Amino acid sequence: MSIDTTPDAPTTPDARITIPQHVVFRSFVKETVVLNLDTGRYHGLNPVGGRMLEALKEVGVVRDAAARLAQTYGVPAHEIERDLLAFCDELAARGLIERAVAAS
Repeated sequence: MSIDTTPDAPTTPDARITIPQHVVFRSFVKETVVLNLDTGRYHGLNPVGGRMLEALKEVGVVRDAAARLAQTYGVPAHEIERDLLAFCDELAARGLIERAVAAS
C-alpha cells in the first residue's frame, strides 16, 4: 500500500481512508465540524456527511463504509458508494483525509 498524495486523483472503492493527525472533527446534532490544524480552516458537514466521515474512520475502506451506510440508511450500496467516492475526493482535495492505494 502507498499513500496517494495526489489530491485530484479519484478515490477508488478499495481505497483505505485515514484521518491524518492534523485533522480533528466533532459531531453535533445538526453538523459535524472538521478542523484542519495545518491550515486553521474549519469545514462544516451536514449530518449525513458527518456519518460518512465517521464510517470511513471506523471501517477504513470505502467499499466497506458504503456497505455499512447502506444498511443504516436503507439505500442500495452502489448508490452510497458513488456518493462516498465523490465525498472522499472532496475531502482529499481539502487535505482532510489520506487515501492509501495498492502500489502498481
